[in-house]
Amino acid sequence: MSRVKRGVTSHARHKKVYKAAKGFRGRRKNTIRAAKAAVEKAGQYAFRDRKRKKRTFRALWIQRINAAVRPFGMTYSVFINGLAKSGITVDRKVLSDLAITEPSAFQAIAEKAKAALAA
Repeated sequence: MSRVKRGVTSHARHKKVYKAAKGFRGRRKNTIRAAKAAVEKAGQYAFRDRKRKKRTFRALWIQRINAAVRPFGMTYSVFINGLAKSGITVDRKVLSDLAITEPSAFQAIAEKAKAALAA
């Protein structure tokens, strides 16, 4: 049986890790043992934070909506309750965007929510 030298495959594998570790500081970018650990940990953070990103953005939208409904004498929770009672189904992302880009449209929605609460 012929002898197999594994330099090519290990070099390719190392190259792959180094490419993923590009931009890291210190030994984490150019020492295979440190780079491998750093890349693996980075992957764990990336996986976790893809889930977290959704929560973070929802929280941002809620803060923006809350700030936008304050001038109409409402809080966020009261506003959302009014939307539910008026039968308006617009998600928080769109509401947040409306509050920033189309204040008149957002004001109309806020008025309807307020009217639904009064009724």
